[in-house]
Amino acid sequence: MIIDSLDNVKHYRNLSERINKGLEFLEEVDFSEIEPGRYNIDGDNIFAMVQEYDTKEPENARPETHERYIDIQYVDKGAEYMGYAPLEDQEISQAYNPEKDVAFYNAEVSNVKVEEGMFAIFFPNDIHAPGIKIGESKPVKKVVVKILL
Repeated sequence: MIIDSLDNVKHYRNLSERINKGLEFLEEVDFSEIEPGRYNIDGDNIFAMVQEYDTKEPENARPETHERYIDIQYVDKGAEYMGYAPLEDQEISQAYNPEKDVAFYNAEVSNVKVEEGMFAIFFPNDIHAPGIKIGESKPVKKVVVKILL
């Protein structure tokens, strides 16, 4: 897991060509002009999902992992907690669904505050539970860039 400000993106350029392409998309696009939906960057290899929602109660955030995709989760407007736990020795609550590329866990997560202009990168061994409210539930505009491994 990596959490940082988009201002520091230069430190992550060499992780992989695809991750770099996803980060460039986040830097170049004015998301105030973009409606929620899916946006192809490189077909199914790299795509972005623009989302708008109200943050949720911690108990409604389902800890999850993905096997085929890395997530770059960027908060454009608002702030939320993103829960994190390492994958080792975790109890699966819902087995991996290859069509949706997701498995769910009964994991205790540690919350990290992710504010406007910040991103988190979650790899397949990172359990994550995004969208958790900070104080009161508030609206968030977030971009999730999916990077095929």
